[in-house]
Amino acid sequence: MRNDPDFAPLFRSSIGFDRVFSLLNNAQRLQATDAYPPYDIVKTSDDDYRIEMAVAGFGKSDLDITQQRNVLVVKGERAEAKDGEYLHRGIAGRSFERRFELADHVKVEHASLVNGLLRILLKREIPEAMKPRKIAIGTSTGQVAPLQIEAERQVA
Repeated sequence: MRNDPDFAPLFRSSIGFDRVFSLLNNAQRLQATDAYPPYDIVKTSDDDYRIEMAVAGFGKSDLDITQQRNVLVVKGERAEAKDGEYLHRGIAGRSFERRFELADHVKVEHASLVNGLLRILLKREIPEAMKPRKIAIGTSTGQVAPLQIEAERQVA
């Protein structure tokens, strides 16, 4: 028996968080069935992140990284080598597809493959219009002073 949390009280006092609640619901339903390839997610600063994936045996041409809206998709597919009969196969080289949900305004900056480790650098770039801004407090009581129209000067 599962006890799913009830987000109804949060819906009454929050606006625009529908996506977050659906992500939480979906995350509970997803079971980690495949841990291949292993990966780390590192927060390097307030707005910078790094994903590191162990993709031994894959070359640059075997990997495909795509960002579609708020989802980062990393795919790996390599051709099967027919150079003999394997007596033991311990190096995983199977195809994979790994998806990462990204927050709003998170963009991929750079990807590199060094010594079998795929590094993807991510940065959150908040638009100026969404950054906090200081609101000046006026001295009036909420009433706007009436505009005064200049009268034409009479020439004497």
